[in-house]
Amino acid sequence: MSQMITADLVDLDLAADTKQEATRLLATRMVTLGRVTDLDGFLADVAAREAQMPTGLEGGIGIPHCRSAHVTEPTLAFGRSAAGVDFGATDGPADLIFLIAAPAGADDAHLTILSSLARQLMNAEFTDALRAVGDAASAAALIRGDETPEVAAPAVETAAVAATPAPEAPLEAAAAAAADAAEADAAEADAAEAERPDTPFRIVAVTSCPTGIAHTYMAAESLEQAGNGDGVQLTVEPQGSSGFTRLDPAVIAAADAVIFAHDVPVRDRERFAGKPTVDVGVKAGINRPHELIAEAKERAARGDLSSAPAKGSPVEESGAAGEGYGSKLRKWLMSGVSYMVPFVAAGGLLIALGFAVGGYQIDKAPSVMEHFAWGDHTSWAALLFQVGGLAFGFLIPVLAGYIAYGMADRPGLVPGFVGGSIAVTIKAGFLGGLVAGLLAGAVVMAIQKVRIPAALRGIMPVVVIPLLSSIVVGFLMFLVVGEPIAKLQSALTDWLSGLNGSNAIVLGIVLGLMMTFDLGGPFNKVAYTFAIGGLSANASEGNLKVMAAVMAAGMVPPLAMALATTVRGKLFTKAERENGKAAWVLGASFITEGAIPFAAADPLRVIPASMAGGAVTGALSMAFENTLRAPHGGVFVVPLIGNPLLYLVAIVAGVCVSTGLVVLLKGARKQPETRSGHTTEQPEEKVAVAA
Repeated sequence: MSQMITADLVDLDLAADTKQEATRLLATRMVTLGRVTDLDGFLADVAAREAQMPTGLEGGIGIPHCRSAHVTEPTLAFGRSAAGVDFGATDGPADLIFLIAAPAGADDAHLTILSSLARQLMNAEFTDALRAVGDAASAAALIRGDETPEVAAPAVETAAVAATPAPEAPLEAAAAAAADAAEADAAEADAAEAERPDTPFRIVAVTSCPTGIAHTYMAAESLEQAGNGDGVQLTVEPQGSSGFTRLDPAVIAAADAVIFAHDVPVRDRERFAGKPTVDVGVKAGINRPHELIAEAKERAARGDLSSAPAKGSPVEESGAAGEGYGSKLRKWLMSGVSYMVPFVAAGGLLIALGFAVGGYQIDKAPSVMEHFAWGDHTSWAALLFQVGGLAFGFLIPVLAGYIAYGMADRPGLVPGFVGGSIAVTIKAGFLGGLVAGLLAGAVVMAIQKVRIPAALRGIMPVVVIPLLSSIVVGFLMFLVVGEPIAKLQSALTDWLSGLNGSNAIVLGIVLGLMMTFDLGGPFNKVAYTFAIGGLSANASEGNLKVMAAVMAAGMVPPLAMALATTVRGKLFTKAERENGKAAWVLGASFITEGAIPFAAADPLRVIPASMAGGAVTGALSMAFENTLRAPHGGVFVVPLIGNPLLYLVAIVAGVCVSTGLVVLLKGARKQPETRSGHTTEQPEEKVAVAA
């Protein structure tokens, strides 16, 4: 492998006013060296990562990074800006900017080297030296580890900087030296611990970020340094993209508290059950490690086993600052929906196939355990229908169980599933499942806040909490809230069954707008969940019309973008035209998310156009009285649709409206001219608008 960074990848006088300009200038250097094959495609991947969470860090550092299919080998580009570039850090612009490019299939060694750089960035001597270096070659050598910062020796040097790697593979040697030094430090710490009469406060921590490349290891380094400064024995498990080495169970058992600094779910989280826990986003681990350590000590002193009260779900928490209860509620509900959808797809399609093969009287067939004729197609239809019905029966318990899981982690599963099963028993339906999940999560979270003696902490998550919470949820569902919810569900079902004429068309418009507003986001999922909530073996005609309208509208955005890139390709970038080819298949398969790349690049034109087409399709589907028993499948389940020809007409009409509108909107604006004279977009700039 060639050197990850060379002098050609360094710009010590980076002239950029925005993060988009900065990443483009650095990425252009990668293209020149053949490290990146498609500039626009790579920048779109960087922008998509940036939209998840800003990559600016306190201390004047920006680390835009991504995995991309357009990267040929792991590459670093470094830029130093005199004026500074805003990457979203709370303390202001960044003057040291690292663009990290990893191939989509980067192996463990590559990611280990990238993590080595991330740890170096937490060393003040290293960043000071980069600010003072006078030439590109020296800067590249410093980043590779070939040169040591020429400043006063720090009290504790990071292994990646102090190591002297072999000339033929300096970065690999630096990473290996870092690992060896870490093992040596751990051994010394263990020996010192054995000699000390009083054991220090012990914390175990887990860090992780969406890409697992930079923030994961920077948070780990920051927490370790803070632990050393605070006299705390702190051991970190970075869960990076290259996998992770699990903490020794004995270390976890001996820990007094746990810190989770993460933006993706902690893997094997049950290992830390029964410990006082601080649960925050990964950037908090980088920016305020001392506060997290102090909070962990405080929770341990109180015997508090709950997560930080200011944060949301320990599973779904994104680490966003100032998140309100509305955002938390959305994440909890989305957690349940995401786990429910596979049951819906499997059960619903099996039920639909049963009807297609055996006719609409197949629901009256006897159990296949009592009668099954191998050569009779109706027996096979009955088998499909009955298996699908059983799979569909899990829908509401799974929804409730994983809403509670999103709120309170694993202890919420038992009361959530129990509450969801009660909702089925009392015929409270989909609404009952939502309420049961929220009740279960709230009850568990309340129990977790009670101070528990240390001797009982180990059995709380697996015995006490599931037992008490199931009793409380069962009481509330059977005797308090269950009956009113069941009546409301019945009234909603009756209303849908009686929909006709203008009322049905208005509902179709609303559903179409919701399905296309955020392209797979919360509004889209609410509309979809509303539709499948009424889908069952005994669904009414109104429920089936709603399902048909929702699926038709959801197919419009990707199909419209695919058609637009075909008829007016000059209005789109090369990367968007490539995405348009895939959007044909995604749209036909009812995967609304296929339009996201287009909306991210140009939300002010793509989203309104998509909504207009979705509203037209939803209204026409309702007007044509189309019905659908399958919860998914797109054009592949057209034979299962009532009035299939008119259904296709509704979809085509919406696609044409969206295509015409997006072409009109894009064509009306003034296109920027590139140096080559071609008209192009700047998708990475518009992602910032969308974010």
